[in-house]
Parts: sequence; structure tokens; C-alpha cells
Amino acid sequence: TDSARAAACQYYEHELNKADYILASLSSSLHRKIALVIILTRAGLDLDPTALKRLRITVPKLGLIPWVVEATVVAVMTRYLLDLPWVWGFLLGSVIAAVSPAVVVPCLFRLRAKGYGVAKGIPTLIIAVAGIDDAASVAVYGIVKSVMFSQDALWYQILQGPIAIIGGLGFGIMWGWLAKYVPEKGDPFLVPLRVLMLLGGGLLAIFGSEAIELGGAGPLAVVAAAFVSCYFWQQEGWEVDDNPVATSFEIFWMIFEPILFGVTGTQIKISELEGKTVYLGLACLVTGIVIRIVVTILVGIGSKLNLKEKVFIAFAWMSKATVQAALGPVTLDEVNKDDQQQVEYAETLLMMCVLSVLLTAPTGAIIISLGGPKLLTKTTAPVSPPEAWKTRRPSIRDISIINEDPDLEETADERKP
Repeated sequence: TDSARAAACQYYEHELNKADYILASLSSSLHRKIALVIILTRAGLDLDPTALKRLRITVPKLGLIPWVVEATVVAVMTRYLLDLPWVWGFLLGSVIAAVSPAVVVPCLFRLRAKGYGVAKGIPTLIIAVAGIDDAASVAVYGIVKSVMFSQDALWYQILQGPIAIIGGLGFGIMWGWLAKYVPEKGDPFLVPLRVLMLLGGGLLAIFGSEAIELGGAGPLAVVAAAFVSCYFWQQEGWEVDDNPVATSFEIFWMIFEPILFGVTGTQIKISELEGKTVYLGLACLVTGIVIRIVVTILVGIGSKLNLKEKVFIAFAWMSKATVQAALGPVTLDEVNKDDQQQVEYAETLLMMCVLSVLLTAPTGAIIISLGGPKLLTKTTAPVSPPEAWKTRRPSIRDISIINEDPDLEETADERKP
């Protein structure tokens, strides 16, 4: 009958719309996870083990103390201005406090190529702290999120933090050590296989940590694996500034960056935002940034940096983009859609992440580019990266599929019977 036919059409239309929604959710979630692996791997590969050893006291001090202060300020401000619960405030603060390598690294490479701040290792210091900030933000965010949405016993929720840290570092170190031997040194497809090792290991860590409900372990494992593998590859002759695997991930990020930011932006419904909420959110962000800048300058007292260099470093660390875009929408996927209060909190978190990107990413890039020549000391001989490709935007042509190192090729030939 006509009524039965109409009912069947309505049913199938409902099921198709439901399937489209599920596929769209899975697609956006997969994009975010891949983008997260790429940016965290880049952060780990940008960490110079030699420079970190030289700056082993300065980097944690200038990196973690301002990060903790900004995260706490944002949590307190959002508690009293936006009425977020304390746990949601600290979840938001852990994301907002992250520095964006996607903004900082390209600007600093250009300054370093011209010789600004090279004598005191300022570009290396800023890049190292950006990587540590990202690792801290993602790890703390994962731990807090796991505790918030966990149904386990209280004692296990308390232990989830230490377990996630130890497990993430353990898996990352093991995978980084494995990347030293797989593929073997003389393999003709050395570069692409090493790229696949880090990418596959990162995805395994992210999805695996979520499967065992230890979300904070995965991101920490990605950074640790990239750093440990970079340390071993450096001993084989691959410098931090001349690492083809790092170039590959930089190119991957160029592809996934617009996808990630586009997917994030579509989840903000501007027509549903209240002007008061946006203004109060901006007030929370600006307060956290200003206090972080002041704390960074104060923490730098006693170091070998002068006042101008400390001011430049403090302003360089205000840039936010990558972690906020990657993690902002994640909580919205986790909350119970039937609980309107939780959905509202998750949407507020996402709005704050988008506002932080819009406010600080262009401002930070402009300050670094224009302030570097005025605030940093220029060396007499500019220190350029070892290869010409670092002075221009990386291209897919920079990735060599076949290993062109003659020594490695000879070694591979000698092993053949």
C-alpha cells in the first residue's frame, strides 16, 4: 500500500542519514588522529638531543613552569567567568597552554638562517620547549579525559596518570630503538620505510592507548619514539636539520593542516554562540597569555639570556594552533550526546580552542618575524641549515625513494651473495 511504501522509504532514509553521520564522524576522527600523529612526530624529530643536553636545566624550567601557570590561570578564569567545572577547566587549560610548532618552527628557521639568536641557541631552545609543551599538553589532556569518562574504580583512575606516563614512555623508547634496526642501514628504501615505521608506530600508539583506556599514553609514546629514533639516526650521520624523515612529516602536515582546521571549524556554529560567552572566553585567553609572558620573563632571571631575548622567547611561545585544532573536537566526540550539560561544556572547550588559534597564530607569527631582527643578536656569519632545501618551502621532491648514500649502497652490495 501507499502508506507502507511511505513508511519503508522513511525508514531507509533515516538509516541512510544515520550511516552518513557515522561515516562523517569516523572520517573526521581519523583525520584528527592522523594529524595528531604527524604533528607530534614532527615535534619529536625537531628536538635536538645535543642541544637538549646542553640546555637540560633551561628547557624544563622555561617550558614547564610557564605551561603549568597558563593552564592553571585558564582553568581558574573559565571556572568563574564561564562556569566550567574544575575538571573541565583543567582539561581546557592543558590544551590551551600548548605552543604550536607549526607556527614557531618555520619562522625560527628563517631567523636562524640569517644568524639571529644562533650564538645562544635561542631557536633550538624555543623549538625544544614547543615540543615539550605539546607532549605535556597531550599527555595531561589524555590522562584527565580518561579519568573523566572512565567507568573504572577510583583507585584505578588515580593510578591511570602514572601508568599512562610510564607505559607511553616505555612503548615510545622501545619503538624508537626498533626504528634504528628496521629497516636495516643498507636498505635501498631506507627513507620511506623509516617514515612508515614512525607513522605506523604512532597510529598504533594512539589507537592502542584508546583501546585500553589509557588515552594519555599514546601521544606521549609518539613524541618519545620520534625523539629516540632521531637520536639513533643522528649517530648514523642524519643531523636534526637535515633529516629526510622530518621533511616527509613536514610535507604531510602541509596536506593535513587545512583538512584538520577545516573539520574543526565546521563544528563551530557561529549562529548559536552568545556574544557574552565569546567576550568572556577572549578575556580568559588574553589573561592566560599575558600572565604566561610575565612568568616566562621572570623564570628566565639567572639565565644567560638578556632582557630582549627573554621578551622575544616569551612572545614566541604565545602561538597556538596545532594541538588546539587536533584536540579541540575530541571531547565533543567522547561526551554523552543525551547529556545536554556535557555537550555544552564540550562545545565551550571547542570554541575556546578555535578562538585561541584565531587570536594567537597570526599574532605570534608576525611578532616572531618582525621582532626577531630587533630583539635578537645577529652573528657575523649567518648559520644556514646544511642543505639548500631548508632555505625554501619543503617539496615532495625532497623525499628520495632510493637511498643515494654511496657508502650505504656499497654496504648493501657487499652483503649480497
